[in-house]
Amino acid sequence: MFRRILVLLAVLVLLVGGVYVYAHHNWNHLPEVTTIDRIVVEKSARRLSIFADGKKLKSYRVALGRNPIGAKEQEGDMKTPEGFYWIDWRNPESDYHLSLHVSYPSDEDNARAAERGVNVGFDIMIHGITNGSGWIGAFHRWHDWTAGCIAMTDEEIEELYRVTPDWTPIEIWP
Repeated sequence: MFRRILVLLAVLVLLVGGVYVYAHHNWNHLPEVTTIDRIVVEKSARRLSIFADGKKLKSYRVALGRNPIGAKEQEGDMKTPEGFYWIDWRNPESDYHLSLHVSYPSDEDNARAAERGVNVGFDIMIHGITNGSGWIGAFHRWHDWTAGCIAMTDEEIEELYRVTPDWTPIEIWP
């Protein structure tokens, strides 16, 4: 009986450990000296890829806005924008661990919203998980949950934040 309990306990510890590694391990960690020069987000694939000198260095799985199909049209539509933007500033004290600001809206985004008479929205970020909820790790990707931002695990945003200089171009594709 005691032996069965020990075996069950060992299996449980291995299972919990495996889940933790899956949820929090940053596979293929980038060297400290890495600097990227381009970010591409493929919304349909839920993938963010980073490049240096035209070479893809790494891809991350991401979560998007709760209404991910189509380009952002107005504030509150829960869509992630599509188009060409810049990482124009960063927030080390984000409510979502760390964040990189996407320069949305562009002049074209503003013009389309003005034609429709709606507010275009603002504050689109690439960010980690809500502070205090980082324990969820990679499981946050089970569904799209942001208000239009691009979400990664805390470990992933730490790496992206480190390798991304301000004014890095970001392309967000359907």
